[in-house]
Amino acid sequence: MIKDLKDKIRKRLVSEYGGLFNRERFEEKELRNAFNEVLNEIIEEEHTFISEQERNALMNELTVDFIGFGPIEDLLKDPEVTEIMINGPKKIYMEKGGKKILTKISFDDEDQLRHLIYKFLMPTRRHVDEYLPFTDVSLPDGSRVNIIIPPLSIDGSTVTIRKFLSLIKTMDDLLKMGTLDKRMADFLIACVKAKANMIIGGATGSGKTTTLGVLSTYINNDERIITIEDTPELHLFQEHVVRLETRQANIEGKGEVTTRELFKNSLRMRPQRIILGEIRSGEALDMLQAICSGHTGSLAVIHANTPEDVMYRLETMILTSGVPINLDAIHRQIAAAVHLLIQQDQLLDGTRRITHIAQVKGLKDGRTELEDIFYYDIENIDDQGKVIGRWKATGVVPVFYPLLKRAGIDLSKEIFNKD
Repeated sequence: MIKDLKDKIRKRLVSEYGGLFNRERFEEKELRNAFNEVLNEIIEEEHTFISEQERNALMNELTVDFIGFGPIEDLLKDPEVTEIMINGPKKIYMEKGGKKILTKISFDDEDQLRHLIYKFLMPTRRHVDEYLPFTDVSLPDGSRVNIIIPPLSIDGSTVTIRKFLSLIKTMDDLLKMGTLDKRMADFLIACVKAKANMIIGGATGSGKTTTLGVLSTYINNDERIITIEDTPELHLFQEHVVRLETRQANIEGKGEVTTRELFKNSLRMRPQRIILGEIRSGEALDMLQAICSGHTGSLAVIHANTPEDVMYRLETMILTSGVPINLDAIHRQIAAAVHLLIQQDQLLDGTRRITHIAQVKGLKDGRTELEDIFYYDIENIDDQGKVIGRWKATGVVPVFYPLLKRAGIDLSKEIFNKD
């Protein structure tokens, strides 16, 4: 009976007091007043009775659901948990120390899980229903949430939360985590300040966006920065930042605004930097053309397993952009526009490393030629599964080194000495 009563109270609170939960903050007292009103209504309608102890227990459980995040509240607060994966109401995984672990936490049922989804969606313009059963949203702290519900998710609603790592803000933080070494850090900071054009590649969960956020902190505070994202994740600290977000189609299939459309519009906004949260399709060509026409210093993320894969993905995206263009022209655009590819990977032991910093050297036989400047050499995997390795310089001095000099950046060529 208590479980049924809890479900009825939750549903009626949502339907009758939805405006309360639309607000970013509300007092627990307001929730308790609403709870008591709803509970008294249900008791009167159904001629039932609950004890004061049961009433208090119900109130405490619903407070956690509505003010906090129910069963996953502690996981969201734990700074060591980097990802939470909810596979239906009874199976919740977390990523901690780079390892995925099945927790003992569960939801009461699908209804309680749906309420959590409702709570995530309430402050946003997004929704999920049978016509659009999946979406992405951001939490106030910058964590990204992917939601997919039945019938597409067969075993119940699935929610994947990639937490925003607020402890990683500067290059020193990445150095402490062992993401890269000091030479590479100094080089990347110099490249950002000199307005080199960089693309960060890597698989899902490899830390690309975190690294992008760190690099963006070294952009001059006087510059006008435009960010374009599907789901807002970047938190820039400069004063002159314009944040743009794509929009999904409504239930009638209308109103969609794509990354490509936002990118084209951003060029009319007098940007000094454009940061793309992710290159997904035809905006790849628009970005390259914009860089060639003077919009330098661009930073972007792309899903790819190697620097070479970045090239293949850019090829495919441009060929499917609807613009008639051949491969030779594509590679000339890439060679003219992109200076650096940064590859970041999550290794077998769960650690995240920048495994390649490669330059676009130029063209060879009509195709873009890549060349490693730094790379991560895996030497061994010990008995505990820990990856043992170190970063090495190849001895290559970037062809765009004069760009650093022209920007007044004094970076010694000695950091490129071969290991």
